[in-house]
Amino acid sequence: MMGAAEVVPGVSGGTIAFVSGLYDRLVHSIQRLTPVRLWELRKVGPKQIWHLLDLNFLMLLFGSMFVSVLLFARGVSYLLDHQPVLIWSFFFGLVIASVYSIGRKLSLTSLETPLAIALGIAIGFSLIHVTPLESEVSPLVLMAGGCIAVCAWILPGLSGSFVLLVLGLYQTVIAAIRDFEVVTLTYVTLGCAIGLISFSRVLAMLLDRFHNITISVLVGFMLGSLSRIWPWKRTTSYLIRQDGSQLPVVQEPVLPETYYQLTGLDPFLAGAVVSCFFGLLLILLLDRFALLTESEPDWHEDRQ
Repeated sequence: MMGAAEVVPGVSGGTIAFVSGLYDRLVHSIQRLTPVRLWELRKVGPKQIWHLLDLNFLMLLFGSMFVSVLLFARGVSYLLDHQPVLIWSFFFGLVIASVYSIGRKLSLTSLETPLAIALGIAIGFSLIHVTPLESEVSPLVLMAGGCIAVCAWILPGLSGSFVLLVLGLYQTVIAAIRDFEVVTLTYVTLGCAIGLISFSRVLAMLLDRFHNITISVLVGFMLGSLSRIWPWKRTTSYLIRQDGSQLPVVQEPVLPETYYQLTGLDPFLAGAVVSCFFGLLLILLLDRFALLTESEPDWHEDRQ
């Protein structure tokens, strides 16, 4: 599900990890996966290293994400082109339910929580309305882009592919993946590795020391991203792909009636409601799974 979400610019795989109850484990597992940590564990043996670094979890998660991208990329792209209202309605319901599922667990006994949520909303809303840059592609720019994009990937409500759009690197990276340009992909991958390890350490520290405030900011991030995934949009800026097709970059949410007036297309309100409902239902099922996960022995204590 994280892999399928990452195919859509504007939807974050971090949101899926967040609501499924795997977010803390993911962040802490990644932040331990450093050369320094490997050097410290060099004497305990490969089997113990594998256990202490939780590599079963990471291999299964990233492996299934890779398979998911291969399986769903074409289908999701087709739906975005031919049934955009349905696919955006599904993700809108998914994020709304995620906000409820996570938000109801927050402590509301202090003023810090609503202030943190408001801060997250402001940051998330401003980030998704940034005007795309015109970047000169160079090794340093590619590494920086990968570093920033992967930080967005791990944050709920912020899409790594959308960050690449904003940085002006989306076309370059997509073309490199399509044509398997090893040099370009190497720079991007190196930036991703540096960003993921560095940022995960910051997130792990924040989750350990300021858990309620950090989760509140992340909930705000998701709320701030809702305008990006509203099913009915008016596109004000396009990016021209190399094949000549248009990729929407800057979009404004509109009412279904306005959408019909602007595009002449059926707003498909009934289908949107049904699709949104399935997004809500999916999160309820994930929330149920998260409760079962939380009842298992604490994985974190086993790896101290």
